[in-house]
Amino acid sequence: MRFNRRSAAREDAQIDMTSMLDIVFIMLIFFIVTSSFVRESGVEVNRPQASNVVSQAGAGIFIGITANNDIYIDKRMVDVERVQATLEHLLLSQPDASLVIQADEHAFNGTVVKVMDAANGAGVKGIALAVEKS
Repeated sequence: MRFNRRSAAREDAQIDMTSMLDIVFIMLIFFIVTSSFVRESGVEVNRPQASNVVSQAGAGIFIGITANNDIYIDKRMVDVERVQATLEHLLLSQPDASLVIQADEHAFNGTVVKVMDAANGAGVKGIALAVEKS
């Protein structure tokens, strides 16, 4: 008895990629949803170092003070006289937001104090200074 072998062109094996693509997209959505986004003040500063550091989570407003004593709120340069008005405007949309001041280690203390005073005048409930842990 003789078996007939197919002499026709062999069919290529195909792998169904649909289920693998579904898994890849589900993983992509999972990583996007679970990732945390870090907000910065929008300006590069060299923060001073401190040995006793307490972490603060959930800060809503970031202020950056450069070594030249320029003040940045939401990546925009703000004059020291306009800080309180700008914070009052931001507090309308985030009434319970706390404030983190990221001041350069070479910035004047007077500038930091003026910003803190303006924040108190605007009604900010929590103020923190960002430092590097030594």
